[in-house]
Amino acid sequence: MEVIHSALEGLVPANHILGTEFKYTASGEIESITRATAGYGKVAALNQLLTNLQVGPGHVVYVGDGSSDLHVMLQVNGNDGFTIAVSDSKNVTQIAKRTVLSTNALAILAPIMEEIVGWQRSRIREFFESHGLLIQEWDRVRTDWLKLKPAVAKRVPTPAKEWASV
Repeated sequence: MEVIHSALEGLVPANHILGTEFKYTASGEIESITRATAGYGKVAALNQLLTNLQVGPGHVVYVGDGSSDLHVMLQVNGNDGFTIAVSDSKNVTQIAKRTVLSTNALAILAPIMEEIVGWQRSRIREFFESHGLLIQEWDRVRTDWLKLKPAVAKRVPTPAKEWASV
């Protein structure tokens, strides 16, 4: 947690950062986990944050990239929050309200501006450009995950031949 707090210092208040916490030995080795925020632990951490900040669940934007985010994404979606997947993991993309694949973390702002703020694409492009970033490509596609395999040949009964007698 110390590394995360240091990285986000000045950007996010320390009491708004929740993560896995460890108890260390005197030699610096991990002795035990005091809090784990993977899986359902993330839901508990989110609920704690909402209580501490006195914020309603509909004001949550949650960004996740893997299976440990599934429980919290379901919780956020169920409470009118907004979820964004940032990987092409099909488990996460099927649950998230939007998916953003980009090499720049600021790209997640586009669906937030579009869905929550209500800006049109042209205004979002102008915003990024006014901050020195050009949206070079913006493709929105719906991905269908299909896996096809050869079918086992089934014996189809032939209809009885009809004979006509003359």
